[in-house]
Amino acid sequence: MIEIKDLHKSYKMGSNSLHVLKGINFSVAEGELVSIMGSSGSGKSTLLNILGMLDEADEGSYTLDGVPIKNLNEKIAARYRNKFLGFIFQSFNLISYKNALDNVALPLYYQGIKRGERIDKAMSYLEKVGLKDWAGHLPNELSGGQKQRVAIARALASDPKVLLADEPTGALDSKTSYEVMNLIQEINDEGRTILVVTHEPDIAAMTKRIVNLKDGRIIQDTPVNQVRALQNV
Repeated sequence: MIEIKDLHKSYKMGSNSLHVLKGINFSVAEGELVSIMGSSGSGKSTLLNILGMLDEADEGSYTLDGVPIKNLNEKIAARYRNKFLGFIFQSFNLISYKNALDNVALPLYYQGIKRGERIDKAMSYLEKVGLKDWAGHLPNELSGGQKQRVAIARALASDPKVLLADEPTGALDSKTSYEVMNLIQEINDEGRTILVVTHEPDIAAMTKRIVNLKDGRIIQDTPVNQVRALQNV
């Protein structure tokens, strides 16, 4: 599903250059649940931005579902993001003046789906994450866990090939974090490919494989015996 080969990325810092990714080789098969760990400055955010087509590598190749991701203009990158990827953010990134239903339906609008079908689909995904009864509520009327569930429903609505979750539990308490991870595990159980960036070892243990980054290099890539989130709820 994802194939990264010899990926390098540097950023200009005045007259100097900061080499952030230093030859990353990394692949993810369809249906995997993988966590990416690393301290601040390890390169995990840069790697996620490249995977999410928000940035582009200087060297190396990135292939997503058989499609080379290279030299994309913003219009094509946006189309590919909408086709291939669903995003889940630590800060939820919900639109404050739209209710839960309209937030979930938004990616479908950009796919050109008619409103009636958008609403039906969005409602089905809200039901999937246990928030059907909250469809008419604005984000400020929802708890942190509910907001993240809306964000997950929104990410799923466009039926992406891969879910990219950037610190999805970072703004949540432990109990709510495990409830969100239980939902992510259930989505993965259905065959969805998911990457989770986290700095929390207990969250990483709920995935099936942990990739550790340090100073722009992968120092460890290990399959793990997955801890089911419900054990901790």
